[in-house]
Amino acid sequence: MFHRVLGVLPLSIRNLIESLPTSEKDRLEEIRIRQDRPLEVMTTETSRFVTPKGRLTREPREAYRPSREDCRKMLNLISNHSLYVLEEELKRGYVTIEGGHRIGLAGKVVVEEGRVKHLRDVTGFNVRIARQIPGVADALIPYLFHGGRMENVLIVSPPQCGKTTLLRDLARIFSAGDKGLRPRKVGIVDERSELAGCVQGIPQHDVGPRTDVLDGCPKAEGMMMMIRSMSPDILVVDEIGRREDGEAVYEAVHAGVHVFTTAHGRSLEEVCRRPTLSQLARDGVFNRYILLSRRRGPGTVEGVFDRSFRRVGRMEVARSPC
Repeated sequence: MFHRVLGVLPLSIRNLIESLPTSEKDRLEEIRIRQDRPLEVMTTETSRFVTPKGRLTREPREAYRPSREDCRKMLNLISNHSLYVLEEELKRGYVTIEGGHRIGLAGKVVVEEGRVKHLRDVTGFNVRIARQIPGVADALIPYLFHGGRMENVLIVSPPQCGKTTLLRDLARIFSAGDKGLRPRKVGIVDERSELAGCVQGIPQHDVGPRTDVLDGCPKAEGMMMMIRSMSPDILVVDEIGRREDGEAVYEAVHAGVHVFTTAHGRSLEEVCRRPTLSQLARDGVFNRYILLSRRRGPGTVEGVFDRSFRRVGRMEVARSPC
């Protein structure tokens, strides 16, 4: 899927990225393009700048500096030469392209009546490279059941620690019936087209044979649509936090639907400082919390906890964050 990322880069930058060693390209997480400033790439371990000869350096002064023309060409490639197509994306500040790769945008914000109308003079791009890792969730499956009953799951993680990759693999496993599980109907509400990476409604990532996807749909509204129309056994949504998200989660679990979702946070304490998530935790909606970090690389599982924040499998009690 990396070729899809190369396809939205202007030729000058594409050639530099293609010149990098294969071992480095395979580990790329982000490509940061900033007008008149050093071209930067980030891997799982560190960040480097890219020289005009396609080599990596720690020195910003040695790096290639994307021009205004580079940025203009990249925006045209992303929009297929029609900025009108990107109207909503420019308002949100990011674009999702084929393969589920997300491109963050920075530039001059136009505000109207206190609300963001759109983004113009785009001078910064953060290309976040999405990767599937089938099997990454295998070891967690035994922890997601209690007394033979499947639990509701909240994955807690800082950015770039693998929560979306893990959530995607959980959808695949339960949909396919892998690891000796009974297959289930899975519904994904993919607000930012990152989980399934749909193109014209068709998932580009493997999310399982019994999975239905609502692509580009707001989470809260999408969860209700899924429950009414597709009767899922499991709802999968990424990054909840708003009040309406919480209300939709309550509706789902009261309808007998299991929920697998994620939230930003470096700890359970951090998550429980947010009003919506704190209420869900106090009400015991989630019976399993999976805490991720990058301590040993992206996707490091720091622990699996039950609704009382006891570590599952080792019965030692973590201090209750709520």
